[in-house]
Amino acid sequence: MTVGQVIVLGRSESLPEGGAKICCAIATVDGVRNFQVANLTDAMEKLADKIAPDPVLIGVEAGAHEELPEGALAGLRDAMIAEVSADALTPDAAALCAADPAMTVQQAKVRLLAEALFNLQRAEGPEAALQAARPGAGHPMALRAALSARTVPPRLKDDCFAMPQGVDWVPVDEALDRLRAALHPVKPAHLVPLDQASGLILSSDAIARRSNPPRQNSAVDGYGFAHAATGAGPQRLPLIEGRAAAGQPFDGAVPAGAAIRILTGAILPQGVDTVVLEEDTALDGAAVVFDGPVKPFANTRKAGEDVAEGETALSAGHRLRAPDLALLSALGVAEVRAFDRLRVGVLSTGDEIVASPADPAQLHQIWDANRPMLLDLARSWGYAPVDLGHVRDDPAEIEARLTGAAAKVDVILTSGGASAGDEDHVSALLRRKGTLSSWRIALKPGRPLALALWDGVPVFGLPGNPVAALVCALVFARPAFSLLAGGGLARKARLRRCRRLQQIQETGAA
Repeated sequence: MTVGQVIVLGRSESLPEGGAKICCAIATVDGVRNFQVANLTDAMEKLADKIAPDPVLIGVEAGAHEELPEGALAGLRDAMIAEVSADALTPDAAALCAADPAMTVQQAKVRLLAEALFNLQRAEGPEAALQAARPGAGHPMALRAALSARTVPPRLKDDCFAMPQGVDWVPVDEALDRLRAALHPVKPAHLVPLDQASGLILSSDAIARRSNPPRQNSAVDGYGFAHAATGAGPQRLPLIEGRAAAGQPFDGAVPAGAAIRILTGAILPQGVDTVVLEEDTALDGAAVVFDGPVKPFANTRKAGEDVAEGETALSAGHRLRAPDLALLSALGVAEVRAFDRLRVGVLSTGDEIVASPADPAQLHQIWDANRPMLLDLARSWGYAPVDLGHVRDDPAEIEARLTGAAAKVDVILTSGGASAGDEDHVSALLRRKGTLSSWRIALKPGRPLALALWDGVPVFGLPGNPVAALVCALVFARPAFSLLAGGGLARKARLRRCRRLQQIQETGAA
């Protein structure tokens, strides 16, 4: 059996202007109504025409039961009457008063108690509802759980990778544009010998000292001749004595209508502009024979075909790799002007973290996965990784570690504590003592990204989840570090090369 009404008669409450009022509430399917009376006798008179013929549950708040006139409730048929307490609803009453400052705590308690009793008796029956509200021995969580929700939750998406509603999410491209606009190189530049420059970023263009190839040469082993002396069909050219090889040029000239033995990389002798591949020829005594026609300049490389003398071989902002070292060496470049290597500090935070997998970990702890991953990423990107170790969730320890790190590195990567939770001490500390810009990136995994300056050193606060930390490092830290290391110009250099290639394709000009 359920009841159609729940009535709560509260304790008296002193008024600011003097006197006292008793707070009461009635809960029905239509909602909850508050009213105040001078005494419980007035309350019963008011309720006389409000109580429906249906069964009713009346809760009298502890401390108010004595104020009821004798026999006040005797005339109520089908009424369940019991002493109740609203103390379990104190946190909910405080929240209700915060939302409605005109409401007193006592009014809120009585209103919420009526609501909770009505909802609970409909679900579990009046006896269970009164048992939950019984003073000193009730079930406070059952009473609080029976309250109706006062805010509408976001619609469930059943997708942990969906973007939560009501947050201003920053698109990835916009976040990258902000980084490009805000960051600049922080390292000085010096002349560096080429054999020590691997992984460094050029601070100025590397210029070719001479062309590569320096002269027109042969691309294959075969026989060289003047194209004008050949035609269609079988060709027979007498061979002159001697040969041209790489590092052993032929000193003389090759007469028109004659051919010379030539090897890969050899400078084309005077009178030679075309080479036929050895596999496409046969020897006829002292002559070479092959089928024509042969394309003019076939199997030859023009002088400066790779890079011409005085041209830019590699542009400022380019990170030097093994093939780049080969090219610069071939062009006679012995040293380059490059930025010093960026020093990247990596710090892990969290009470749950055990710094080394060699150390024992309890069930509530996890071994540090982020620090070795981030250190190796920094190394693979060409920077100097600096292990800053692990620190517990202690603001003072984190502050000391950041201050020490700022004196010896150029940028700091932290993992954990980048969001806005109770234990997110990194972002809280950066907000309080640094210059924090906390971004909510439209990217999952990897949404929280804390950016700050600590003693003038950039700090990138990554999420604690290893996959989220990896995603944020690859998408944001890598391009940001490139800008700090001097690689921001590399994008312009790539654009110049793309435009040059487009121009060649459109005009056919080399």
